[in-house]
Amino acid sequence: MRTIVITGGTDGMGAALARHSLRAGDRVVVIGRSRAKFDALVASVTGDDRSAASRAEFLAADLSLVADSRRVVEHLLAHCERIDVLVLAASFIRQRRHITAEGREASWTLFFVSKYLLVTGLAALLGAAERPVVVNTAVPGARADALDFDDLELNERFTFARSNAQQRRANELLGILATDDNPELAYVTWGPSRLARSSFAGDVGTGMKVGAAIFGTLLGQRPDAAVRPIIDLIDAPAPAPGRAAYRGAKKVTLVVGDHDDKDAARLSTAVDDQLR
Repeated sequence: MRTIVITGGTDGMGAALARHSLRAGDRVVVIGRSRAKFDALVASVTGDDRSAASRAEFLAADLSLVADSRRVVEHLLAHCERIDVLVLAASFIRQRRHITAEGREASWTLFFVSKYLLVTGLAALLGAAERPVVVNTAVPGARADALDFDDLELNERFTFARSNAQQRRANELLGILATDDNPELAYVTWGPSRLARSSFAGDVGTGMKVGAAIFGTLLGQRPDAAVRPIIDLIDAPAPAPGRAAYRGAKKVTLVVGDHDDKDAARLSTAVDDQLR
């Protein structure tokens, strides 16, 4: 039985993956903010397989808080022998800069720092799996120079576009750190081929909300269809170790910078310094 950990696993694509994995007979740990949504997810599966409830676990966490990410890591280290698949899908879109109760920028913390803590903190459990896979739903393709190492939380000149590009590039560099630590790890940065329907959790303006509702309804994929390429990746007999990037089912070229290894090491040092 595989152990699959999914952040953002109570909504949208994360929930679709959780349902598939439970039906496939896996042990599934869902990390999210709503116990009620988790209970509804499990109930939707147990009609077909009553054993699903015994294989499903919920960890309540707000991953825009460093303390919650660290608590999740500690719990998993204490209760798992290994992690076969780690899916990083938690999302809460903010158009404006927001400071958490910990005094940190919320989007940077949720979309990168939490992932950094999970990938690095759970390295030993991923290393214990026969063919470990990390799927990071940070859409690939950000410019190699998208990171401002001197202002990772964008205290100056914050825009939604800059924040998004910075997080995405950081997550590609995280793949370098993760696969250097474990050459057997398959680390995939992935984005859907087109808009996926979801509840669109976030603090955004009316225009973005209306646009997402309209285009999601008219053009968006159902979450279970959107995640089919992820399912094919993690269910493959032997996912190729190393880094890869996909849009939907299409493999795309990884962005290569002139100093990727140095940038990855610099990013790790900068984040560790931030967290002290």
